[in-house]
Amino acid sequence: MKIIYNDGHVAECPEELELEVLRHSAAHIMAQAVKRLYPNAHFAYGPATEKGFHYDIDLGDVKLSDEDLPAIEKEMQKIVKENLPFKVYPLPRDEAIKLMQERGEIYKVEHIADLPEDAQITFYQQGEYIDMCVGPHLCYTKALKAFKLMSLSGAYWKNDQKNKMLTRLNGTAFRNQDELAAYLKEVEEAKARDHRRIGKDMQLFMTDDLIGKGLPMFLPKGYTLWQELENYIREKERMLGYQHVLTPCVGTVDLYKTSGHWEHYKDNMFPAMEVEGEAFVLRPMNCPHHMRIYANRPHSYRDLPIRIGEIAHDFRFEASGTLKGIERGRHFCQNDAHLFVTPEQIKDEVSSVVDLIFSTYKDFNITDYRCVLSLRDPEDKVKYHQDDEMWEKAESALREVLNELGIHFTEEIGEAAFYGPKLDVNVKPAVGAEYTLSTCQLDFCLPAKFNLKYIDKDGVEKTPVVLHRAILGSLDRFMAYLIEETKGIFPVWLAPVQVKVLPVSDKSMEYADKVYQYFRSKGFRVELDDRNEKIGYKIRYARQEDKVPYMFIIGEKEIAEGNISVRDRETDQTNVYTLEAFADKLAQEIKERK
Repeated sequence: MKIIYNDGHVAECPEELELEVLRHSAAHIMAQAVKRLYPNAHFAYGPATEKGFHYDIDLGDVKLSDEDLPAIEKEMQKIVKENLPFKVYPLPRDEAIKLMQERGEIYKVEHIADLPEDAQITFYQQGEYIDMCVGPHLCYTKALKAFKLMSLSGAYWKNDQKNKMLTRLNGTAFRNQDELAAYLKEVEEAKARDHRRIGKDMQLFMTDDLIGKGLPMFLPKGYTLWQELENYIREKERMLGYQHVLTPCVGTVDLYKTSGHWEHYKDNMFPAMEVEGEAFVLRPMNCPHHMRIYANRPHSYRDLPIRIGEIAHDFRFEASGTLKGIERGRHFCQNDAHLFVTPEQIKDEVSSVVDLIFSTYKDFNITDYRCVLSLRDPEDKVKYHQDDEMWEKAESALREVLNELGIHFTEEIGEAAFYGPKLDVNVKPAVGAEYTLSTCQLDFCLPAKFNLKYIDKDGVEKTPVVLHRAILGSLDRFMAYLIEETKGIFPVWLAPVQVKVLPVSDKSMEYADKVYQYFRSKGFRVELDDRNEKIGYKIRYARQEDKVPYMFIIGEKEIAEGNISVRDRETDQTNVYTLEAFADKLAQEIKERK
C-alpha cells in the first residue's frame, strides 16, 4: 500500500510500518466521524497503539456509551467509501495556532505551545476534517479495509489527574478482514479468561470504590484458594530451611531513607503519615524490615545462610489507569524472602532458588516462560544507586552463576532493581503480554547501608550478601495467572469447592444431607445444593458456574444402596462409589496435588 509522508511525498509503505499507518489513519477517520456526529467535540491525542488506536475527546456534556459505537463505526464506513484523499501541508506556528483556534481545537493549541520553537508543524486533511499530525498516513480513506471500535474509557488530558477527564474511544485496525477476525477471536478468548470476570462469577474476590480503588477483598472461596497457595509455598520453603516471620505493614520514613527506597521509590509509595512527630509510610516492600531482623543479633559465618521468608502485605500507589483486578493492585501480598549469605554461598543459594522456581512451575504446569538477567543502565544517574564498582561486582557474579548453572537467559539493560541486578522469570499468560512472576535479586548494596555484619572463620567482621527472591511473586498476581490459565477450572486440591452434593428431589434431601455431613467431617470442601431446582439445572450450575471437580448425584437408587453416584468434571462420566471408597480416593488425589 502507498502512504503519504509529512513532506508530501508518496511511497510504498514498509511492511513493518503497515499496521501503525493503518491504525493512525483509522484514528483520524474515527475523529472525523465523531466530529460529524458530535460537532462540538474537541480532540486531544489520537495515536496508534500496539493493539489498535485511540482518540481522547472532549465531548462536553455528551456522555457516550457502548450503544453509541455502532453509529460512529457506521459513519467511519461512509468516510471510507467516500475515498477521501489524505492531504498534508505545513504551517508556521502562528498560522497553525490561528487555524486550530478558528476550529475550536483548544487541546491542539495547547499542544502547539508545548512544542519546541523550531518544530515543524504539519496538518493532514481528509475531506472537511483537519488534524495536526506528523504522519505518515494512507493516501485515501478507502485503503482502510478492516477496523472495529472496541470500547470506551476515560483519560486525563496529558495523563495528569489535575486536568479534565476526557473520553477515550478505543478501536483497532488490520490489513484485512481475516486478520481482524482472528484478533477479535483472541479478544473474546481474553474476555472468557479475564480473571476479573471469573473472580466475580465464582465469588472469589471483589472491589468496592468506598473501600478504595486497587484494594481487592477476597471472599470466602477466594481466600480458600489463597490459603491453599500460601500453605503450598510455605511447605516447600520450610523443607529448604526457610524461617518465616511476621512484620508490620508500616515503617518510618527514616527506615526507607536508610535503605535508599525513599530516594528512589517514594513516588510509588502512599503519602507519609505524621504521628506524634514521627513520619510513617505503608511499606511498598519488605527488605528493610528483614534487614533489621538480621541486625537484631550478632552472627557468625556458621549461621549463614539465613533464609527469612514472609507472606507480606505491601502497598504501592499505582496509577488508577494501570490497576487490573488482583493482577495489579495497590495492596498485594508478596511471597517474599531474603537470604543472607557469604560470597562463597552465592552460587549454591541462587541455584537453590532457581530449583525452587522451576519445581514450582512444574507443579503448576507452567511451561511458557523465559529467563532475563536484568541489569542497570549506567547512564541513568537517578534510578540506580551510584557505585560502579558494586554494580560491576554484582552483575558479573550473577551472570557467572547463571552461566555455570546452564540457564539460558537474555540480558536487558535498565530493568535491575535500584540496588542490584536480578534474574527475572517472565511468564507468557494465556492472554495478554508477558510479565514477571518470579525473581531472584543479588544485593551488595542494602547490607552495607544497614551495616549488617557477620564474623568470618578468621575472626574478621564482614558484610553478608543478600538475595531477594519471590517464587509466586505476589499471591494476588499468581492467583490471577492461575484463574486465567485454567478459566477457574482448578485442580481438586486448589478448588474452593471440591464436591457438590446434588439431591434429585426433596425425597433425596435427608440422605444428601447425611452424605454432605460425612464428607464435611472428613475435612473436604463440600456444598449441598438444596435449592428447589431440577437436577439437570443443578448439574449445569455446578459444572459451569462453580466449576466443581466432583458432583454427587443423590436419588432413590443411591438411597436404597447406601452409596453415591459421582460425576467427574473432567470426563463427564458418572461412577458409583461407597462413601468411604470415594473419600479415600479424594484424599489421595488432594495429597498428591494432581
